Amino acid sequence: MHADQPQPRSAYRAFSLLPTRWMDNDIYGHVNNVNYYSFFDTAIAHYLMREGGLNPWKSEVIGFCVESSCRFRKAVQFPDSITAGIRVKKIGRSSVQYEIGLFRNDDEETSADGYFVHVFVERKSEKSKPLPEPIRLALMNLLMPAD
Repeated sequence: MHADQPQPRSAYRAFSLLPTRWMDNDIYGHVNNVNYYSFFDTAIAHYLMREGGLNPWKSEVIGFCVESSCRFRKAVQFPDSITAGIRVKKIGRSSVQYEIGLFRNDDEETSADGYFVHVFVERKSEKSKPLPEPIRLALMNLLMPAD
């Protein structure tokens, strides 16, 4: 599921700038691994809200993360800035698999990359629902050609 080599910025379709925070650093002086998943989640949320019309507080259909993974390639530390690149590998009836690359400052290759799977559910019942059309259309813009 992971690329063998770091990916270039050009491999991704949409980007979000995410500054690191002082509290992100761990005792070893670099951003702790748990924060990378937060960067993934934040970049995806920004895109879905901006391009797909998702309202995380009011939308009847919302995405639940059901699977994620991250490969760490080189350290990031405060006060670095992260640019998160996202693309879509697969769109299903009610699910989507994103691929995310995290770029440190102006680096052209990923410092970390991984994937994130959303299943869209009805907020109240938490039962699987088809992707809302505005979200599906926004995700189609990120879809990568099949290998």
